[in-house]
Amino acid sequence: MQKRRKDKKSGSSRFSAWRRPVTFGGVSARIVMLALAGLQVLSFASMLVNPAKAWIFNVFGLLFLPLFIVNLILFLWALKRRSRACLIPLAALFPSVFFVGGYFQFPSGNIPADPSPGEETVRVVSYNVGRFLQADERKVPGGRPACTDSVRNFLAAQDADIICLQEFYTTDVGRVRAFLSKWLRNYRAEYYFYRSRHGYYGNVTLSRMKAEDKGVIKFDNSANLALYTDYSVGDESFRVYNCHFESYNISLSGLLRSIRRNDRDILRETEYKMRRGISQRPRQVNRVMEHISGSPVDAFVCGDFNDTPMSYTCYRLSKGRDDSFRKAGEWFGATFSFLWPLLRIDYVLYPERFRAVSHRTPHKPYSDHYPVVTEISLSVPDDGND
Repeated sequence: MQKRRKDKKSGSSRFSAWRRPVTFGGVSARIVMLALAGLQVLSFASMLVNPAKAWIFNVFGLLFLPLFIVNLILFLWALKRRSRACLIPLAALFPSVFFVGGYFQFPSGNIPADPSPGEETVRVVSYNVGRFLQADERKVPGGRPACTDSVRNFLAAQDADIICLQEFYTTDVGRVRAFLSKWLRNYRAEYYFYRSRHGYYGNVTLSRMKAEDKGVIKFDNSANLALYTDYSVGDESFRVYNCHFESYNISLSGLLRSIRRNDRDILRETEYKMRRGISQRPRQVNRVMEHISGSPVDAFVCGDFNDTPMSYTCYRLSKGRDDSFRKAGEWFGATFSFLWPLLRIDYVLYPERFRAVSHRTPHKPYSDHYPVVTEISLSVPDDGND
């Protein structure tokens, strides 16, 4: 009888460890947890809500990964303190597990099988080269000519079948085809450029294969665009969209300086640019999706989306397509060098019936973006049905 009372007392003691007296600090911590968990839930909605109608949801999507990290820290902190408040961040973290794979992949169990002999594959590179002006000067001294040579040497070493470049720059559009034929030998070039005060810039698609069809999708009131080219490899035909969607058109370093100086004019201008970019992108995405719906063949969608995996942009474009990073990537997939590893904005999306064999994002200092290099198997899996 005495032992039973002791066990009962011990059990009560363990339970009471999770019940602490209500304090001002405890109430404040719960309020903060509820607010952060609520923001995490709102970040899920960013994929479904068209930001052209409610632009603030895009901001929630941008905050997904930082919110995930903070909620995880709060959960571990509350768990260590044996506080039942740990259930608040846990409720937000549980559904997040299904989305965090767009940013991070563990290596184990995620590496697909190598292609079998005779299996048709294509190696695709997507790279925003930043007009050859965004190189890290400490690692690539020599300005634009040196950066251009570095990008060319890198691309030549990839032995890719298809290369999608955004923000390509040239001074002479009349000689660009001759320039590209020498720049990367044995590649055919399709391109479209806009003119600026200092030269021409736009998208370039390079391939060892001849394009069977090609064209450009120009966006209203924007210098951004999407190229499309049709190719055949073996018995498979497909279309490649090389996209550059609207950016935020802001300088992050300039924004930080204006915050330190409390420059309200710059802050208002930054807000306007962000809202404009956020509302422009879904219209551009819808244009591309309408074009894809009329495509006679399956479509790859590659390029600089200027949006994270938790966005309306990626959700829409992923319909009927897989993400090469989710299927074959490892560790962090971020492609924007500033604030790494928070921003993954460059993608290769491919038809679901194909298979990703590999995915890499080499950390090259030639642009503010990192290139995406992926190999896709075009062999359609046998479902066993005759």
